[in-house]
Amino acid sequence: MSRRSTALGTVEGVNVLKRAWAWVLDYAYVGYWQVHGFLHRADPGQYLVPEQEGAAVKPPVLLIPGIYETWQFMQPVAEHLYRAGHPIHVVQKLGYNRGSVASMAQLAAGYLEEHGLTDVIVVAHSKGGLIGKYLLASSTTRSRITCLVAVNTPFSGSVYAELFILPSIRAFSPRNPALRELQAASEVNSRITSIYSRFDPHIPGGSFVSGARNVRLDTMGHFRPIGDRRVLEEIDRAIAAGEYDGG
Repeated sequence: MSRRSTALGTVEGVNVLKRAWAWVLDYAYVGYWQVHGFLHRADPGQYLVPEQEGAAVKPPVLLIPGIYETWQFMQPVAEHLYRAGHPIHVVQKLGYNRGSVASMAQLAAGYLEEHGLTDVIVVAHSKGGLIGKYLLASSTTRSRITCLVAVNTPFSGSVYAELFILPSIRAFSPRNPALRELQAASEVNSRITSIYSRFDPHIPGGSFVSGARNVRLDTMGHFRPIGDRRVLEEIDRAIAAGEYDGG
């Protein structure tokens, strides 16, 4: 075996170990937040009045978590944007977000209408990004939303989804008709910023969206990046870009 082959084999071995360790840290992170959310039921109302008193109120942010996640999983984002002056809204009726994208989007749409929200910035994780795009594509809610900032969202599905029996997971199959229909709604892609990891164990194909603002970060994992400083900074940039462009 040549020195080059040996070196390549060593590099590949190191990459496998790095990815395996990233996977472990990813599940440790989501495990922590699941337990934290169960033991410490935070009141989302605390984020409705921006912390910066006297300053101009910034546009409202609607947080939409991923499947099997409550809104508290996105608490690092809530804290960050709240300190920046945004009122933060969550749809508690989503619960653990186990319903179909369409049904969950209807609950979110009802919240927007009930609270009379406009100029809304949707910040979402994973499945939440699909719900956000559904809202952007819907004639009843698109006028209420300025832009969507999605983190590690399976816009093109995930090949791993077909390995599961649960319909809630199989819905992310690239062949799922509802997902393909949502993909076809490309006219709203210019209002989307897709932020995603260079290695996502749940979405091996990545989260690139044609016509959107795509940001691939040197982060690893599906869950853990939601609290990463680099992701929070990119969310800030995406919001600024969305506000400047006027949606």
